[in-house]
Amino acid sequence: MKINIVCIGNIKEKFYKQACEEYLKRLSKYHNVNVIELDEERLVKNPTEADIARVKVKESIKFEKYLKGYNILLDVNGKSMSSVELARQIDKISQNNFVVNFIIGGSYGVSEDLKKKVDMLLSFSAFTFPHQLMRVILLEQLYRATTILNNITYHK
Repeated sequence: MKINIVCIGNIKEKFYKQACEEYLKRLSKYHNVNVIELDEERLVKNPTEADIARVKVKESIKFEKYLKGYNILLDVNGKSMSSVELARQIDKISQNNFVVNFIIGGSYGVSEDLKKKVDMLLSFSAFTFPHQLMRVILLEQLYRATTILNNITYHK
């Protein structure tokens, strides 16, 4: 299975980069995983709601060319599931789809239009996480799901 992590912005902090690299290395034994970083739109210093809405739309449009395969958008209002449930969901999705895209929007989220175009909204928590940390959490959960599906001792 090919997994794309499509996200706005790049990782600046060294410790987040190292964590991502470690999970990407572990996942590479089982899946073809690509991280696709899209440019973040700039906002004025004191943005209005209209400025923020414009940025959400511009960033959301950037995702559209990657919406091939099964598309999962990380969204605080999405479906919550356990690690075992995520593993089962990925297994089910992989039976009919060769490509799975996990989409991480920008700081202000994504447009409602993009939310309607994806196959699934997935919530990891009601908490708000920095985007760099969310990427680490996603990669760790994908690795955990892989170990669950392959009966590898990692998940407890």
